[in-house]
Amino acid sequence: MSVEPEVELIAELIKEVTMENGMTNNTRNKAALGRKAILGAGAAVLAAAASFGTSQATAAEHVVQMLNQGPGGAMVFEPSYIKADVGDTVVFQPTQRGGHNSKSAYVPEGGPTWDSAPDTETRVELTAEGVYVYICKPHLVMGMAGVIQVGDATNLDAAKAAAEQTAGGFVMNKDRLTTALAQVQ
Repeated sequence: MSVEPEVELIAELIKEVTMENGMTNNTRNKAALGRKAILGAGAAVLAAAASFGTSQATAAEHVVQMLNQGPGGAMVFEPSYIKADVGDTVVFQPTQRGGHNSKSAYVPEGGPTWDSAPDTETRVELTAEGVYVYICKPHLVMGMAGVIQVGDATNLDAAKAAAEQTAGGFVMNKDRLTTALAQVQ
């Protein structure tokens, strides 16, 4: 974020206040007080602008690859577990085309739900604290699922129950969600 227009405005205001042609000492003292007030206000504007830019820059982006084959086996999200903060974004990338999608299976209260088209990059902003469980609909029976923890795991018991129900439809990689949930702290 550029703060140059604010600096120019403050400099212009200082020039107007400090015009000293024909000023008495009393007038010069008042002008000096006015300059201090303007500089103080200018510093406050700059500090606010700097903190706004900083807060926006702290959100992270986490990439999850949708793979036919990866370190975790066949039909896998990599990584299958992510620890994030509120305001972060998860990007689901169809790194290996195979009809993969990403769909929320369980989200904390107030959290976003999503259901992407096959082989489409999807961005999800994490707006609520808690545990999220997501799946690939076409490859659900193969255990293609993952977990996102946002901040504190305030809903861990409910997420585990939802994951157990989801994993009931797996014919392979039956422990994938259990393994991912074991990383939640």
